[in-house]
Amino acid sequence: MAREPLNAAAERAGLRVVDDPDDAALALVDLTAPGCGPAVVELLTSLNGPHLTLLAVVSPEPRGFAAVDTLRPADIVTHQGLPHELTWRLQRAAERHREREEQARSQTDLALLLELTADYAESSDVEALLHGVTRRLAEQLDIARATLVMVGGGVDEGVIVAASDDPGMKDLRIDLARYPEIREVVRTGKPVVMQEAATHPLLGDLERRAVAARGIHAIAALPLPIRGQVRGVLLLRAAGRRRAFSTREIDFLTTVAHATAVALRSASVLQSVQTARLAAEEKAASFKPYQLFFAHVSEGVAILDDEAAVLSLNPAGAQMLDTTAGEARGKHLNQITQPVDDGVLMELVTSASRGEARMGVDVVVRTPAGRCLTLSMSAAPLRDEDAATILSFRDVTHARKLEDELRNTKDFLERLIDSSVDAIIAADLKGRIILFNKGAEAMCGYTPQEAQEKLNALQLYPPGVAQRIMAQLRGPDMGGKGRLSLTRQELMHRSGERVPVNMTASIVYEGGRESFTVGIFTDLRDRVQLERKLSDVENRLEESEKNAVIVALAGTAAHELNQPLTSVMGYAELLKRKLKEEDFAWRPVDIIYREAERMAEIVRKIGKITRYETKSYVGAQQILDLDKASSHEE
Repeated sequence: MAREPLNAAAERAGLRVVDDPDDAALALVDLTAPGCGPAVVELLTSLNGPHLTLLAVVSPEPRGFAAVDTLRPADIVTHQGLPHELTWRLQRAAERHREREEQARSQTDLALLLELTADYAESSDVEALLHGVTRRLAEQLDIARATLVMVGGGVDEGVIVAASDDPGMKDLRIDLARYPEIREVVRTGKPVVMQEAATHPLLGDLERRAVAARGIHAIAALPLPIRGQVRGVLLLRAAGRRRAFSTREIDFLTTVAHATAVALRSASVLQSVQTARLAAEEKAASFKPYQLFFAHVSEGVAILDDEAAVLSLNPAGAQMLDTTAGEARGKHLNQITQPVDDGVLMELVTSASRGEARMGVDVVVRTPAGRCLTLSMSAAPLRDEDAATILSFRDVTHARKLEDELRNTKDFLERLIDSSVDAIIAADLKGRIILFNKGAEAMCGYTPQEAQEKLNALQLYPPGVAQRIMAQLRGPDMGGKGRLSLTRQELMHRSGERVPVNMTASIVYEGGRESFTVGIFTDLRDRVQLERKLSDVENRLEESEKNAVIVALAGTAAHELNQPLTSVMGYAELLKRKLKEEDFAWRPVDIIYREAERMAEIVRKIGKITRYETKSYVGAQQILDLDKASSHEE
């Protein structure tokens, strides 16, 4: 096709037509031109051929479209569409070319990042690793130089640890006053990119002249953050054909800088761990004279490095943890003990690493054989100036189980004693209270704390009673030696009231010797009050029964006496009527009549008796008082 229409279309598409294929990005091939085949082959096999994006001109016929199958161009256009479509087709082809180039560069960046990451993970030679990073970055980006600069706490001095163009350059100190881009990165923690370095305002006149003299077009400085601080800078300088850094490249370099920072931190940690481990192993070796002792002690003994990894484990410890010394060596303590609460174990080891000795800390662990053990552990530093730790432990599983059972039994007995309504009081042989339950508190008015702190057992009894009870306990007559069968006593309430109680007591012996006494007291105040009420009722009932008997007897007597008295009084009255007053017999008959009347009055009173009332008679005798016993009826 003619050159002029192509130039015009390219200009409208924002492109430029070049003669050298090595300078081209797009290639327009006219497959309708006679003998075009060799020219197309030569183009595709040139140095730049694989990177070209093709736009094909074809005839609007089936065979014309078939001719492009092997070329696979980015787009096609026919002769009829050339005047109208070429510009648009060129723009689309250019966009596809840029997308393809961007994808290719991204793939290249990703491949390099993966390579660097693999090197970071595998390499233990930090110096060679850092030089390899800077060299590959310089090659990948086609820049003049890539440098890694480490900075300290301040911003006055830096150290070049690796440079892409000099494998031997390391530990070279530089004055950061001559590198304002590095100082700015350290200050802000953000990348600094100077696309026109020779005129950038961040540089001073001296730095600008130096940059211009070296032919440097652009500078990029990326931070290496380690534990929240910028501890290094990745510095790149573009010269020659490289004029600037793209946004994609800056993003890629930022990722590389972060990965490098992680690698540096890991390398530092690894180096410190290896150093500490070697020191700990040396320290453990210094304990070899004690190895024979450790081998024969019944407690487990382990020597740990500052990361709690096992350096040495004695046979007793290995047997206890169901492992061997060889299997345990190098493993973390948590791995071989599998503690239920690893926080307790690690706090113990951490305290020892700080130089603090800890003793007798219980840790529940699980062994590889599935056993659950309670180990009493003690940890101490091997020496005050280092962090290595010696750990001793013993199996207290059975002991702790017994302690738990005893504690549960004790708690049960305490609850049982406190729930008893009876008072239970125990005291030693000097009278000091050692047990005072809630029943005793209610009975005596003292709290358990007051009783144990201020009270003596003698004060709980009336004077002399405590001594008598102890004599009975030691004698054989009241239930046998050391025992007191049920007996009635009195306790002294805090208020001074005497509390009647039933009590039993015993002496507790330890090894045949008297240890303390214990008494159980039942409060009888309610019972005594009830007995008193019952006695009053019985007395009233007895009185009522006596009154009933007397009333019945009186009624019977009055009834039985009334008949003969009536006859006596009747016959006496008849005799008096037949006799005259001057007759000798009249006076005796009159006396008989009057006495019979008096007897009738007495019988009448007897018939009116309703209660039992007595009066004194001869001496201490008591006789029924008829007047009082029958007076309420009148």
